Amino acid sequence: MAGQVENVEQILDKYIPPEELATVKRLLYGKELRKLEIPASAQVLAKEKDFELQGYGFDAKLESTRSPRVIRVGAIQNRIVEPTSAPIQEQREALHKRIGEMTEAAALCGVNILCFQEAWTMPFAFCTREKFPWCQFAESAEDGPTTKLLQGMAREHNMVIISSILERDELHGDVLANTAVVISNTGTVLGKSRKNHIPRTADFNESTYYMEGDTGHRVFQTQFGKIGINICYGRHHPLNWTMYGVNGAEIVFNPSATVATLSESFWPIEARCAAIANTYFTVAINRVGTEYFENEFTSGDGKPAHKDFGHFYGSSYVTGPDGSRTPALSRTRDGLLVTEMDLNLIRQVNDNWNFRMTQRLDMYAKEFTEAVKPDYKPPVVKEK
Repeated sequence: MAGQVENVEQILDKYIPPEELATVKRLLYGKELRKLEIPASAQVLAKEKDFELQGYGFDAKLESTRSPRVIRVGAIQNRIVEPTSAPIQEQREALHKRIGEMTEAAALCGVNILCFQEAWTMPFAFCTREKFPWCQFAESAEDGPTTKLLQGMAREHNMVIISSILERDELHGDVLANTAVVISNTGTVLGKSRKNHIPRTADFNESTYYMEGDTGHRVFQTQFGKIGINICYGRHHPLNWTMYGVNGAEIVFNPSATVATLSESFWPIEARCAAIANTYFTVAINRVGTEYFENEFTSGDGKPAHKDFGHFYGSSYVTGPDGSRTPALSRTRDGLLVTEMDLNLIRQVNDNWNFRMTQRLDMYAKEFTEAVKPDYKPPVVKEK
């Protein structure tokens, strides 16, 4: 089964000779990152509540004109707690409790910004095409039960929290949206960012529930840096990543829900490439586990109907603007990844590589303007 392999690091450590392992890891992950010292209290909590806890640090050079801008970011991946057949309230409350435990560990580790996986308050039921009962998970981004709960946590822990939910927008026709709510460390709802790109492949039947978002590429100024949220499928679109950089994001989070048979070979590459190309930090978060549903559904590919979406392979990781990245969390276990980062590294890498200076937005703007016209003809040069 896809879920049986714990992670790539485990395989490397087992089969690569020690004298070669450092070189292999450098080729795969870039420079070796500093391991964080995890407080004993957080380690005890992680063991007691059965989730993985890792910590790494991205360091920058000391500058003469700027003080270090060191913050800590947390990424949580988790399985659903109750079966999908349980009452809606019980499923959501169980997840609230589980995430509360893991958030407590993040606070003990000094996390300043914490992000959860896509649609963390529910099973990923968007594969089924069934509207009932799954639409009952939808709630207000501004004052729904999940947001109210997290506002208290944010204030208590002085922590910015990014919460990806199924949103019900009662002010605009009761429409649904796949939305990330950004809650300030003061407990204020700073704003929301909706999913820009909606998949229409395999069992991803998401456009049955919601359509492309209307919030563009918002960047949120927090006490701990400027952040953007590129939800799930948007990571497959390079221009989506680019616009968060154009708008000044220093960290872009990618809360996701994706399965092994479809995307796992893409997963280690896309967020890492985005960090390099746009000179910012990226945080890629994927849910974990296999979720089963009572009624069968099909993929429209001629294969037999089935009751599960596949194995969500976790493997959450963080990449720095220099392309170095953390090892991934487990493919099978709940986990919290804590990353310390000096945001000064962004400018230092940018000064070195000049990707922002040389990206030629003017040229692309002109060519895209032409490309979207109905009478556009690609400038293909042919031999006469």
